[in-house]
Amino acid sequence: MTALVTPMRGGAVDLRSFQALVEWQVTEGTHALVPVGTTGESPTLTHTEHDAVVAACIEAAGSIPVIAGCGSNSTAEAVRLAKSAQAAGADAALVVTPYYNKPNQEGLFQHFKAIHEACELPIIIYNIPGRSVVDMGLETFQRLYELPRIVGVKDATGDVTRVQVYRQTLGDDFIQLSGEDATILPYLAQGGHGCISVTSNVAPGKSSQMHSFWGVGDIDAASKICDELMGLHNGLFSEPSPSPAKYALSKLGMMENEVRLPLVPISRDTELLIDSAMKQAGLI
Repeated sequence: MTALVTPMRGGAVDLRSFQALVEWQVTEGTHALVPVGTTGESPTLTHTEHDAVVAACIEAAGSIPVIAGCGSNSTAEAVRLAKSAQAAGADAALVVTPYYNKPNQEGLFQHFKAIHEACELPIIIYNIPGRSVVDMGLETFQRLYELPRIVGVKDATGDVTRVQVYRQTLGDDFIQLSGEDATILPYLAQGGHGCISVTSNVAPGKSSQMHSFWGVGDIDAASKICDELMGLHNGLFSEPSPSPAKYALSKLGMMENEVRLPLVPISRDTELLIDSAMKQAGLI
């Protein structure tokens, strides 16, 4: 599942390039699309831009599921985003734990409960302590999973041991998606179900093949592709994301190498690192 970047041109959202990116993802075998999450620079999009990107993704995706980013550190704003995504025809919502305000576990529970009660979309909890500062506890996951449309987690903690703990506590039906490309095979080996990936922006075909090989039990073939992509997995996070991914996509002619402040384009040294990783992966 690709955590899509949001192309920019001259400071504005470039919907034409965005839809071309979505169509390429579909052609390359991506299983689901995730617009306007962290990788989509959602903190710097206006509400109008946010809604437009979700709608453009749904239009270009065809039958591929769209999991719309609906996160905010304001519960009321997250509710508005979830309602808008539902009205546009999204298949599910990805909702990040509130950042900056640092709610306690009860605050986290009430935040997600309010969003759940306000819309009919299945909700995937996005737990990323490195960006949001708060880490959802297991008991809070248990309480939320009792609600009918809280269906799983995007786990960007980098702790693959959590997969087994969640599976043993919450059951096999609780959907566990990795948010860390570099640890995807260990994550799957522990019982995870998939990945919401940054790397698949740049290498959707290889990423899809890797998961397909894993799904049919061809571990050697999946590992070979993962090895080819490992430089890219690491390189795309060598500076704040999604600046490296946008540079890589610009090398492929998909969009301008442009991000919004406070993000800036990557350094020349990082460009060389990304170039090397793309060659290693056979992308250029």
